[in-house]
Amino acid sequence: MSEELINIERKAAIFCIELHRPQRVNALSRDLLLALCAAVDEAQRDASVRAIVIHGAGKGFSSGFDLKDQMALAPVGAAIWREILDLDFKATMQFWDCKKPTIAAVHGPCLAGAFELALACDYTIASSDAFFGEPELKFGAGIVTMLLPWITGPKQAKRIILSGLDHIPAQEALAMGIVSEVVQTGEHLTRALQIASHLSAMDPVLVQETKKAINQ
Repeated sequence: MSEELINIERKAAIFCIELHRPQRVNALSRDLLLALCAAVDEAQRDASVRAIVIHGAGKGFSSGFDLKDQMALAPVGAAIWREILDLDFKATMQFWDCKKPTIAAVHGPCLAGAFELALACDYTIASSDAFFGEPELKFGAGIVTMLLPWITGPKQAKRIILSGLDHIPAQEALAMGIVSEVVQTGEHLTRALQIASHLSAMDPVLVQETKKAINQ
């Protein structure tokens, strides 16, 4: 697992994952996604882990899937693209399907694939400077997961996705149910860790089964 792409830190029963490509606003490259999947697998296997927190280094949470990285690989043919999309889908849905509670601590940009990843988390804590969006259609790309309609309802989801909105402020995201809380700028990770600590004190089986029931 590359520490250049993600950093892992244990805080008691909390498993913290930091996306660490600050020079690219933590764009989700293939290698970063592989490292992220491996990290979540590690957290899932560890019985001492009670909650997972994900956040980004530098200026923002993440600018989304790294299209430049994918095109540099010169993928040709349906099979190659299917492999790329499967990885994108797996990385996002690991958080949705994770047996342990997941919390995204978001500041700055949280766009496209990173937006979907934050949606897949059980809690999304937004710094007041955070902004969200799904600009994929502007660039001829599609949406890998369709969690947004489940969270906001179809009308808002269509408005965001079909228009390629890419700058939804934190307070507007809160009003639509995209985020759980908005906190003062720079307080997002502190608040996420507070919630993770609270969840860690609860019965893990009850938390797991309740999350499963809601997500179904």
